[in-house]
Amino acid sequence: MLVLVTYDVNTEDQKGRARLRKVAKICVNYGQRVQNSVFECIVDPGQCKILKSQLTEVMDKDKDSIRFYYMGSHYENKIEHFGAKESFSQEGVLIL
Repeated sequence: MLVLVTYDVNTEDQKGRARLRKVAKICVNYGQRVQNSVFECIVDPGQCKILKSQLTEVMDKDKDSIRFYYMGSHYENKIEHFGAKESFSQEGVLIL
């Protein structure tokens, strides 16, 4: 299933900037960055639970915000993109 993860981490102090790096690093392990604080993650229910647990463990619940949008398994027709930074299909073939 596709899960869209968005976050807003308060970076007014050094601890906040460290949390921001940790949150981004966790998200990179599960998906593709599509905007500065937005990731598209193709995960199964178990991976999603782990991702959510890792992110909520790192965040400061009084200062930060993380949102999960569950797009499901048939998400291809639910996404439109306009402008720069065209993304690639995470489920397609990637040749390095």
